Amino acid sequence: MPVPVAAPAVSPWSERPWAVALAGLLALAVAMGVGRFAFTPLLPMMLHDKVVTIAQGSWLATANYIGYLVGALVCTAVPWLLPQLYRRWGPAPFAHAGLAATVVLTLAMALPIPALWPTLRFLAGVASAFVLLNVAAWCMVRLALQGRAAMGGLIFAGPGLGIVLSGLAASAMVAVQWRATAGWVVFGVLALLWYLPIWPVMRGLANATGAAQPVSATAAPASAAAPVLARALHGLGYGLAGLGYIVTATFLPVIARMALEPGSPWPDLFWPIFGVGATFGVVLSTRSPEHWDRRWLLVACYAVQASGIIVGLLLPTVAGFAMGSLLLGLPFLALVSYAMQVARRLWPEAADSFMSLITVVYGVGQIIGPPITAWLLAVHGQQRGFTLGLTFAASALVLGALIYAGSALRWRRMP
Repeated sequence: MPVPVAAPAVSPWSERPWAVALAGLLALAVAMGVGRFAFTPLLPMMLHDKVVTIAQGSWLATANYIGYLVGALVCTAVPWLLPQLYRRWGPAPFAHAGLAATVVLTLAMALPIPALWPTLRFLAGVASAFVLLNVAAWCMVRLALQGRAAMGGLIFAGPGLGIVLSGLAASAMVAVQWRATAGWVVFGVLALLWYLPIWPVMRGLANATGAAQPVSATAAPASAAAPVLARALHGLGYGLAGLGYIVTATFLPVIARMALEPGSPWPDLFWPIFGVGATFGVVLSTRSPEHWDRRWLLVACYAVQASGIIVGLLLPTVAGFAMGSLLLGLPFLALVSYAMQVARRLWPEAADSFMSLITVVYGVGQIIGPPITAWLLAVHGQQRGFTLGLTFAASALVLGALIYAGSALRWRRMP
């Protein structure tokens, strides 16, 4: 008589790899695609409504980037200062706090209280850093334990999809002459709708033994092959990426409107083109063979982004802006994914804290860009000021590429 074989246990749908990856993707779409980057397509609407000037818009962007820096600093400190709490809770509750805050703060930007807007944008930056770092920690570990580590890169497609949809929505609102206030309400509702499917999936610890813990004094030197200098260069190089993209990411629709004929519909479409490139680039990045050194891939990413800025400078036409937007977007999120992978390899025993730390440096780079551009605009006027700001940004990306090339040549083997 045959012995009955028990059917394999079927995990709940919320535990399956596709659900985990989709939750991470939607979470980053909320926090980054809306919480951070919805401001870019809405800035021209706010300028048209005369509720801000370019200088004030620049400082609102800077407030958001300062918040991102502060959020990254807090995420760096939590596992070290509150190790028992972090081990018991894991990253998921922190991600949910950031997501809920993003919905509320986006809706609150519709309030006609300009004095409140810098605080709201600052807090939205804090929330976006909380979501990015904790979602990455939760999803990537969960997928790796399920044997689907390659799917981890897909979560970084979320910001790209958020940028595409928010950019197209803003273009439609401009076409029907909606005010920026309505735009903030629309994006707040969109963030809420994306957040709802995340709630039942992103729960519990990232792994069965608890969240990643900060390295202790007695920990084995697992990363002896990665000297402190290699880690420092990684932080510096990643920080230059934040400086390199931020000028275009903040002012692209404004710059395009200045260069093209009045009434052209194209300026509102360049930002969605950037998002399409970012999404496609992330999907391509997941096909990178595991044995490829991510530092050389970062060199390529920086070179492509720098070329995108240069194309926009040399060809201030519809074709030039479209090509530049695509080239700038292609490596934008793939670069983040590669940088997180390099961080895990350079300091595996404190990976979560190191990822937070390099995100802090990235945040510093973002903070520098808009005020420098605002100063250049005040001194040299809009056209020359934007040209100098974009040239400065492209130079930062070239320097970042040289740093990663030097690191890869000096330390040829990653841990």
